[in-house]
Amino acid sequence: MEKPESLEEFYQYKLNWLPDNLQQDIGHFNVFSMGDNYVANPVQARYSRRDFYKIALIRGKNVYHYADKSLELDGTSLMFFNPLVPYTWEAACDTITGYFCIFKEGFFSEKLRGNVADLPMFAIGGKPSYILNDSQDVHVSQIFEKMLEEIDSDYPFKYDLLRNYVTELVHYALKMQPSEALYQHPNANSRITAVFTELLERQFPIESPSQRFGLRSANDFAEQLSVHVNHLNRAIRETTGKTTTMHIAERMASEARALLRHTNWNISEISYCLGFEEPSHFNNFFKRQTNQTPSAYRIV
Repeated sequence: MEKPESLEEFYQYKLNWLPDNLQQDIGHFNVFSMGDNYVANPVQARYSRRDFYKIALIRGKNVYHYADKSLELDGTSLMFFNPLVPYTWEAACDTITGYFCIFKEGFFSEKLRGNVADLPMFAIGGKPSYILNDSQDVHVSQIFEKMLEEIDSDYPFKYDLLRNYVTELVHYALKMQPSEALYQHPNANSRITAVFTELLERQFPIESPSQRFGLRSANDFAEQLSVHVNHLNRAIRETTGKTTTMHIAERMASEARALLRHTNWNISEISYCLGFEEPSHFNNFFKRQTNQTPSAYRIV
């Protein structure tokens, strides 16, 4: 898989210029209007991870490819992208308008309580897209307009104010549809399931052929969580209706689809990354999960 797109590559590819202080500004932040100073590149952006966060309000008909899923959106959408999840988007109409801001984790690291990656819209497996009606479009657009005004100001504390505007976008989205990640777990089974899910997701995405998926069985996770495997299996089944093994297999299959579709690694390399000792074992696993062989899925 290609290395993540850097801020330098973003500026050169999309805007053909580099800010003077880009190398010094670890917590870099910038904001753009798609209607004024941003021209969408006619060539579809490559499917890749970035090394920065992005929040975008986009109007029009678009198709987003996010992780192993594709989302077709028509209207106004508020999108949140994090550096761990590969994505790209393609316009399905002639006119695209809106706004977006980009920032590095350092922009929040000293000011925000907790980690920005833990926010529900940036969390692995979280909900990245929020559909806006007309009044919500107006409200969010006003926040972006304030950002555009402030970024060009001489106010010495403007980045504190910009940070507040980004936080306002985050909370506006959370209030539209609260994420399950904010749900207070009512019992021990829910807590165990939540921690299991986090451990599972931490192993992804797989970014190089040398990286290997380590926790592959219910016993592996039970050891990490210091619980008996029967207790783990019972907690997850009662909470989700699925077995531990089913969750692991579904997540492995999801990553396998992404690697087959978006890398040029051979089947043996992908098999190794996902913890299979023999490519034939991977072939059998993938066929059970998708009713297709890896080779057949790749050429579709």
